[in-house]
This record gives sequence, structure tokens and C-alpha cells, in this order.
Amino acid sequence: MDDLMLKHYSILVEFLGKTLGPDYEIALHDIKDPTNSIVAIANSHVSGRTIGAPMTNLGLNVMSDKSYLDTDYRLNYNGISKEQRILRCSTLFIKDENNELVGMLCINFDDKRYVDISNQILKLCHPDKLIEQNSRHSSINSLLQDAETFSDSIVETTASVLNKVLNENNIPIDRLTQEERLKIVDILNQKGIFMLKGAVSEVAKQLHCSEPSIYRYLNKLNKDKSDD
Repeated sequence: MDDLMLKHYSILVEFLGKTLGPDYEIALHDIKDPTNSIVAIANSHVSGRTIGAPMTNLGLNVMSDKSYLDTDYRLNYNGISKEQRILRCSTLFIKDENNELVGMLCINFDDKRYVDISNQILKLCHPDKLIEQNSRHSSINSLLQDAETFSDSIVETTASVLNKVLNENNIPIDRLTQEERLKIVDILNQKGIFMLKGAVSEVAKQLHCSEPSIYRYLNKLNKDKSDD
């Protein structure tokens, strides 16, 4: 984003944060540096992030697959806070005159206070066990694989995306074959994780191999794609 656009949207972040209230986090991402993408944030206690936090897994996916070309925003999807609370998230794709992505304005709503109040009311006429069985917050484990996650460092972001890849593909990290490492690096690359500075080093640590090995895998994948 240019300076004028950054100033405009930063004011909007502050305005929305004060207007919507403390249960709504407003975060502005500049995609020029995905490693330190948050340039303005209001009510940061919702996700626990600060200015300079990296792009989320969903943001990296959008940058990688260019899905922003077909839509201007994404509404009402699930996010998971560091405290393992379900957030309702929406993202506006900020584009330039050529329809290319330059930033993202994200609104993350934490309804915990309202759920607590509604549960207290329901407990006046229903057994506690029934409330627990029907609370959507009790089903958080079923949402973890598809939800957006919020990290304040490259280590957290890389670990979060990598753990999802391993779980989805049922790959044990303690005894990986070379083919499995290549597959993991391919998936991570498609998800945009290597847009983050330092991601190669973190992935190498997680996969118990060297950084040159990760670069070799990436070179092989790029060569195979060019041959196709």
C-alpha cells in the first residue's frame, strides 16, 4: 500500500475499533512484507497479536492462489484465537487499480461474552449437560483443521501450518522419508508459507533436515512445474 492508502485505512481501523467495541478486532495487513504484515490493529487482545505480526495462514493462501481476483471480500469464516476460542472473521481485499492485492482489512469477532450470557439464561430452564452438548464452542476440535489461526511470530505461523499439513496427510514427523518431506514442502509452498522470511529455517527445524535440503526440494518442485 502507498502512504496515502496506509493512512486512510489506518484511520478506518481506529474508527471501526472504537465504533464496534472491544469484542471486535480490526487488523490491517500490508502484503509487501508478509513476515511483518500487520501495520495497524485495534482491540488486539482478541487475537493477542501486535503491529509487526506475520500474515495468517488464510492470508498466505489468498496471496498464493490469487483467489482475491474473483472476489472483493470473504465473510463469516471461522478463526481460532490463542485461547482456543472460535472467532467469526471477515476480510476485505484491498486492491490497486490493476486488481492486484496490496492489503487486507480483517474484522475478527469474539462472541464469548454473549455466549456466556446466553448460557446463563438457558441454564435457568435446561440442565447443564444439555447446554454443554449444544454449545458450538464445545466442537472446536472439528474446526481446527479449516480455521484461520493467528500468530505473533514466524515460529508460530510455520508450526501452525505445518501441523495442519501433517495431520491432514497423516504423516508422522518423527520418521519422514525423503518423498514425504518433498510432499510436505510442496504443500507448504502452495500455501504460501515460504513467502515469510525465515520460514525455510523453521521448516527445516520442524522436518529435522538442513536448510539446503529445503532449497533443493523447492528447486526440484519448480523444475518439475516448468517441465510440465
